[in-house]
Amino acid sequence: MTTPAEIQFKDVDLTKLADVGGKIVVFIDTDGKMDAGARRVNTLTRKAVARFVDGSDFDKMAVGDLATLAFPAGLSAEAVCILKLPRRPSSQDARKAGAMIAKAQAGKDLIILAGSIGRADEIALGIALRGYKFDAHKTGEKTSPGSLTMMVSKPDAVARSAAPMAAIAEGVFFTRDLINEPANVLTTDNFAARLVAMQELGLDVEILEEPDLEKLGMRTLLSVGQGSDSPSKVVVMSWTGGGKEAPFALVGKGVVFDTGGISLKPAGGMEDMTMDMGGAGVVAGVMRTLALRKAKANVVGIVGLVENMPSGNASRPGDVVKSMKGDTVEIINTDAEGRLVLADVLWYAQERFKPVGMINLATLTGAILVALGHENAGLFSNSDELSNAFLKAARTEGEGAWRMPMGPAYDELIKSRIADMKNVGGRFGGSITAAQFLRRFVKDDVPWAHLDIAGTAHVKKETGLAPAGATGWGVMALNRLIADHYEN
Repeated sequence: MTTPAEIQFKDVDLTKLADVGGKIVVFIDTDGKMDAGARRVNTLTRKAVARFVDGSDFDKMAVGDLATLAFPAGLSAEAVCILKLPRRPSSQDARKAGAMIAKAQAGKDLIILAGSIGRADEIALGIALRGYKFDAHKTGEKTSPGSLTMMVSKPDAVARSAAPMAAIAEGVFFTRDLINEPANVLTTDNFAARLVAMQELGLDVEILEEPDLEKLGMRTLLSVGQGSDSPSKVVVMSWTGGGKEAPFALVGKGVVFDTGGISLKPAGGMEDMTMDMGGAGVVAGVMRTLALRKAKANVVGIVGLVENMPSGNASRPGDVVKSMKGDTVEIINTDAEGRLVLADVLWYAQERFKPVGMINLATLTGAILVALGHENAGLFSNSDELSNAFLKAARTEGEGAWRMPMGPAYDELIKSRIADMKNVGGRFGGSITAAQFLRRFVKDDVPWAHLDIAGTAHVKKETGLAPAGATGWGVMALNRLIADHYEN
């Protein structure tokens, strides 16, 4: 997998700055004050830093922005990067600053003169997250990313506080790799194998194959994959770091490729459907993070892995299938397949693990994109407490989410003439009727939330902490939720 950049934390040493190559990063407070590192660079460059800070360009910079002085006189370094940041920045501003550093690195060795600036660990996290690059399928010689050295006044303390954040970065990278992989590589077998490999981190991983799923009665899930040569699977990942209490459950939709089935999607943009396993990817990334940081919590992550293909064996519009719960579903549109996968996995999670709470994630509907764009995931829930806790965690981590309405009136839209329900409810309120469908597979006494991440899992343009492509949205927020509410 792609690994985050290694950052070395060292004591501040300003004696050899004139001779170092690559790039040097200095921090300037919003009022223009310089710390010792910036003052030393300013002296070596014959006050070039001060001239920039006194000019209008510095005034126009927002907090966390970076400007570059190329080929400064008095230094061997090819550039000095000036970051505008308060001495005690917010977490989000520190991460933004780190992301700007990662973008400016451009394959060069980097010396970051952080001194005693606050939240150096968050700056390091921003560097790691924005430094992600998915080039596994590019041929030719790979260029060196360059080294990263952060000089701080207390390197051991910063390294200790940065260690859990390194686990978060690795979880985010794991999710991004999974979502970015093409479907001919990330088959259901390959996906399951990558999850099994996490046993070396201390996770317990179990694969349920098609005969197991048939025996359990997971016919809505199996109906989605029956047109594909790739076998459908359910993978159960368990982390038991919190004693004997019941676990919190994470459930993910893992459609490794979605053609729409017999209700075939248009050709334009279908290549993006490699990301339709995004919910399962986020669950996998969270479980990896929890294991790496040895979380004192009990969490189970369950993902349904299928491929939705048209063939002579594929489900047809009009078919009726029975879920593990026992409810019957009339399939009106085979492209509304994710809810069929989740229905069985949600029920299985409750029957087997009796969770204290449950969140499912899925790139479920285009309707949520119409409603919220790429800025926010849609949150649907039967629990104000769980909903509010997740929204707080998402705000803390800078991951956008917005609570959407639910209600019995929307159930009218998914009534079926011949079965207990149908899998779509028409054009209007599409993300809500999908959530109402899922709600029928959640027991009344189980706090539950559904996150529709169709707009946030994969984007065409870069975001603050990620290049274009998979974002890893949700790993940080869910890790925060578990740390704040379910960890001993």
